[in-house]
Amino acid sequence: MTDWDERFRDGEYPSHPDPSTVLQQYVESLPDGRALDLAAGTGRNALFLAEHGYEVDAIDKSEAGLEILRENAAEAGVADRINLVRADVPSHEFPTETYDVITNSFYRAVDRFPDVKEALTEDGVLFVQHHLRSTAETEAGPSGDRYRFASNELLHACLDLTVLYYDERTERRPDGRTAATTEILARNSTGNHQRYPEVPRPS
Repeated sequence: MTDWDERFRDGEYPSHPDPSTVLQQYVESLPDGRALDLAAGTGRNALFLAEHGYEVDAIDKSEAGLEILRENAAEAGVADRINLVRADVPSHEFPTETYDVITNSFYRAVDRFPDVKEALTEDGVLFVQHHLRSTAETEAGPSGDRYRFASNELLHACLDLTVLYYDERTERRPDGRTAATTEILARNSTGNHQRYPEVPRPS
């Protein structure tokens, strides 16, 4: 049993986490097709994408997390659109030019970004959100800086893509804890002239 198995089974990690508001705002502008959710956990992104018609490969090394995801998918009526893959992201062999959307929430997979980007189709979109290093004390996320992004680190890691959205901020979560987080949405395309989705600003 891994540490994450214990966290999932003990309820330390939420069994029904919400997807990012950024992902929700942009989902209608994303390319249809096949999606990959890295370190899927209990299904934050995998369920959301399956509910929007994607065929989703959900990868996580935690058997307990995938068990909860399986139950959540059945409850949501999307079990037939989610393929559960028990694998460790650092050693997983990604197929090339396969996924129209790849999501990665709260797992620092930057060392695998070259392979993750190669797994995108032409015009495929990568979404990443994770914790930041911060001079202010925060209550959510890793206890040390090793597994957090430095300022602009995530942005620089994605500058070979077309960045559609990027943000760094401190926010208060529904459970009352503060978190310093960063989010990026970037398309696998290049060139001086690009098309950009028309997305309403949040009110």
